[in-house]
Amino acid sequence: MNGSITSAAAVDDERSAAISVSRDQAPAEDWLVQRTAKTLPLAVDLDGTLIKTDMLVESIFALLRRNPLYLFCMPLWLTRGKAYFKRQVSLRVELDIETLPYNSEVLDYLRTERSRGRRIVLATGTDEEIAQKIAEHLQLFDRVFASNGLINLSGATKRERLKAEFGEKGFDYAGDAPCDLAVWSSAQHAIPVNCTERLVSRVSNVTEVDRVFHRVGNRAMQFLKALRPHHWLKNLLVFAPLFSVHAFDDPYMAAYACLAFVAFSLCASSVYLMNDMADISADRRHPRKRLRTFAAGELSLKLGSGSIPLLLMLSLLVGSFLPRPFLGMLVLYFFLNLGYSFAFKRIVLLDVIVLAGLYTMRIMAGCAAISTWPSSWLLAFSTFLFLSLALVKRYAELVITGAEANVAEVRGYRVMDRELLAAMGSGSGYVAVLVLAIYISAGIAEIHYERYQLVWLLCPLLLYWISYMWLVAHRGAMHDDPLVFTMRDKVTRIVVAIAVIVLIVAR
Repeated sequence: MNGSITSAAAVDDERSAAISVSRDQAPAEDWLVQRTAKTLPLAVDLDGTLIKTDMLVESIFALLRRNPLYLFCMPLWLTRGKAYFKRQVSLRVELDIETLPYNSEVLDYLRTERSRGRRIVLATGTDEEIAQKIAEHLQLFDRVFASNGLINLSGATKRERLKAEFGEKGFDYAGDAPCDLAVWSSAQHAIPVNCTERLVSRVSNVTEVDRVFHRVGNRAMQFLKALRPHHWLKNLLVFAPLFSVHAFDDPYMAAYACLAFVAFSLCASSVYLMNDMADISADRRHPRKRLRTFAAGELSLKLGSGSIPLLLMLSLLVGSFLPRPFLGMLVLYFFLNLGYSFAFKRIVLLDVIVLAGLYTMRIMAGCAAISTWPSSWLLAFSTFLFLSLALVKRYAELVITGAEANVAEVRGYRVMDRELLAAMGSGSGYVAVLVLAIYISAGIAEIHYERYQLVWLLCPLLLYWISYMWLVAHRGAMHDDPLVFTMRDKVTRIVVAIAVIVLIVAR
């Protein structure tokens, strides 16, 4: 009996000791659990997470650039489901995977986790044709789960696929959109990327948030940057007719010219957005243009495409307060710019002629706004001058891109064409000076200027400025847009100031 009591006491002592030991080891076990959680497979979304853009939208734009007629096929593909639609689009496009706007902060995080032995999985709604190419390029992923033409791997479908592979709470997930909430609900940890504070709060309600990658930069400022307000300076050309007819002191004409400026600026911004989205692939290969808002993935292509019709409608609304010929010029300018963005800019020589015509159209629109007929002298002068500037633009692209990116061809022009472009461009600029000289010698300047002999001083000033512009371009220091360069350049401002003084004194 005493033996049994002693045995029972010994058992109780062992249990107490075991409980004591287990309590002492609890913190170590918690640490072990946390460590194990860190080694769970990490599933990563693609659109908006790993890259700063949407591959479906990118693919659609690439397809329409290839052939706009595919726009009529897309509704038919969509009737068979989104997965089928993605497959049909992906089969018809070739995307430059290497230049995509990858999220460098997320990439660094994934590389660090992989170096620790963690399994990384790409789980995306993008079609597997594109997803596999991205995975092969990055060399980061152990597995790739993507849409396959039959199943659209998004939201709840993605959750079920990951659960089937790793089990409930058997993986961590990095995503960026509200549709990812379904996936996060079955994940052990969530890694929100570029999410709003509200969405991060919703994520924390369904699972534990491991870390957050915050959005960098102000989207409103990025959108304003995409509108290129500094390029609105080109629309100051609508005020040129006021000075050519010496009506700059007429308040009514000045008000009409201001409305014309606003209308053209809104219209031009809609074209800039369209042009940036059409040129996104080429911009990403350019040493400077790759930093543009859409090329860098700072703004979504959806936002850009939705803003284009809004800006255009606002432009037409402002233009409706001006004479009908101006509204016609505005519409013509938009469609000619559209043609330039999607077709003419890829045709050698025609591109610079159209570009020069777009600048001249601003002057013609300014004439229409104040109900005056454009002077043939002004049109001839502006045509040759802007042709010179358009050729400067192409020449500068060849010099800069050819040197920095080591390419042999830019927009159809070859590096060997630089000397020819320089000859044509400088010659066109000197012809503009000749037109000005003939205008003065024909006695027309005598009608408007009391001391018209002083107007001759404009010719050497213009000769110097055109030569200076080509010298800057030859040295590889020219901005992508020569007119923007002129607005910022100190030498140009001095030349313009002297020219204005000459005209004031001559009057």
